[in-house]
Amino acid sequence: MTAGAATAGASAPPPEAKAPSAFVALSSVDPTILQEMRYVRPHNFVGEPVDGYRQPVCLLTRPAAQALHRAQVNLLRQGYSLKVYDCYRPQRAVDHFVRWAQDLGDERRKAEFYPRVDKSRLFEDGYIAKKSGHSRGSTMDVTLVRLPALPAPRPRPGQESVPCYAPRAERYPDNSVDMGTGFDCFDTLSHTDDPRVQGAQRANRDLLRSALTAEGFVNLPEEWWHFTHKPELFPDTYFDFPVAYRSVSGHRP
Repeated sequence: MTAGAATAGASAPPPEAKAPSAFVALSSVDPTILQEMRYVRPHNFVGEPVDGYRQPVCLLTRPAAQALHRAQVNLLRQGYSLKVYDCYRPQRAVDHFVRWAQDLGDERRKAEFYPRVDKSRLFEDGYIAKKSGHSRGSTMDVTLVRLPALPAPRPRPGQESVPCYAPRAERYPDNSVDMGTGFDCFDTLSHTDDPRVQGAQRANRDLLRSALTAEGFVNLPEEWWHFTHKPELFPDTYFDFPVAYRSVSGHRP
């Protein structure tokens, strides 16, 4: 058999899954919302880029993106901007989290993201699950940035080992307001209403929640950054198309 015949007879790979038409790039709905997509780069609790994140783009169902835009308009008047860390999350990314959590020997990022939690308890304590609401397209991880938005300073040597609940000036730098912990901090201090969080940190959490609740979002009580727009367009569907601009139409690269 010739090489050409062998190639012709080989089965073609299945086409890449695409997003339903109800999904949009957030930037096409509101380009003013800041985006710092954490899982496309190695600074996250896994310690490496996560499967399925091909480009640093926030994808959401259109109603969720439009509601986030309305919240942004209100916050801009108060001198703040929303910033998203994660939006739609493909199932293959969730599977990556699960494999990482099952590998008890990989604790590269423990000192920063889960210093007080034994890795063997990540499933039992609810920090990692085999399914995520993010995969349904109406959930995002979000924070606030005081305007004018300045870039975060470069991290100093050793800051990746500072606990995520340390004072803001000590932990890994972020240009967001002080919420009492960093994003993806596996600790009870991340619970939205933890009574130990007071003062400006409490005010910042309350401002974020009130602005989003007014537009139909529901907060996950265990994570101050996690919000879902209700009612969800796809309450029972967990998608697995990759996170990339070409996954949706009407995008802004």
